[in-house]
Amino acid sequence: MILGIGIDIVNVDRMRHWMENPTLLERFFHHDEIAGLRKRKSGAVLSLAARFAAKEAFGKALGTGMRGLVLKDIQVVNSHNGNPSMRLFGTALAALEAHRGKSIHLSLTHEKESAVAVVIIEGA
Repeated sequence: MILGIGIDIVNVDRMRHWMENPTLLERFFHHDEIAGLRKRKSGAVLSLAARFAAKEAFGKALGTGMRGLVLKDIQVVNSHNGNPSMRLFGTALAALEAHRGKSIHLSLTHEKESAVAVVIIEGA
C-alpha cells in the first residue's frame, strides 16, 4: 500500500555555491555522498542537486516536510547499474518507522538547470 508520495525540484545553480562550501555539504549530506561527489569530475553538481531534491521529496512523502529530520541522515546511493535508492539513519529511519513505511522507491532526473526527485513510500 502506498503511504506517501513526494516530489521536489532543485535549481542546479543553487548547488554550485554549495559545492564550494564544505560546511554546507557536511550539514546536508552523508559523508559517503560527499566522498562520492568528490570522485566525480563532470556531473557532480547535477548529482548533488538530484540528491538534495531526493531528501526534500522524502520529507514530502512522509507528509511532515523536513521537520525533525537531519538531512545527512538520508543517503542517496546508486546500485552497480546506476539505480538510485535511499539508506536511512537516525532521524530519517525513525520517521519512516513512525510512518509505518517498509520500502522506498526513488526516481531522479536532471538537466542543465534543474534536478527532480520522486519518492514513494510503501507500507505493509
